[in-house]
Amino acid sequence: MSERSALRSRLEALTREVVKFGAVGGAGVVVNFAVFNLVRHLTEVPVVRASIIATVVATGTNYIGYRYFTYRDRDKQGRTKELTLFLLFSAVGLVIENGLLYIATYGFHWDTPLQNNFFKFLGIGLATLFRFWSYRTWVFRTLPAREAIETAESFLADGADEPHRTPHVRRPASRK
Repeated sequence: MSERSALRSRLEALTREVVKFGAVGGAGVVVNFAVFNLVRHLTEVPVVRASIIATVVATGTNYIGYRYFTYRDRDKQGRTKELTLFLLFSAVGLVIENGLLYIATYGFHWDTPLQNNFFKFLGIGLATLFRFWSYRTWVFRTLPAREAIETAESFLADGADEPHRTPHVRRPASRK
C-alpha cells in the first residue's frame, strides 16, 4: 500500500467515524434541545439549570449511541474506566456548553428564548469539538491489536504494490 493509499484509507476511516459521531451527536442535540425547551416552558427552573438537566439527559443517550454504534469496534475491556473517563470528559463538555450560555444570559443579559437557544447551540458546537477529540483519544480507544494488524497489512500491501521494493529471495536449486 503506498503512502497515498494509506493516507486515503485513514481519511476514509476518519470520515466514517465523524459521520457516525455526528449521527449520534445529532440525535443527542435533538434530545438536548427537546428537554431544555420542555423544562424551560413547563417549569420555573432557571435557564442554565434547565440546560444542565438537558445536557445530562443527552449525555446518557449519547453514551449508548457512541458505545454501541460509533465505537462498537473499539476496546471493551475496561468498561468502568471507559465510563469514568466518558463522564469526566462529558462534565468538561457540560461546563463548556453551559458556561457559554451562563455568560450570555447573566453576563450580557441575553435572555430571550431565541437567545437562550442560540447560545446553547453555540455552546453545544464548541463542546462537541472537545468531546470528539477526548472521546476518540481517551475514552473509546482503538484496540492495540487492530493497529498492529493494520501496520502489518500495510507493510505486506507495500510489497505487493511495489515489486521493486520486495527483497529478492533465493530459492534453493532443485536436486534431481
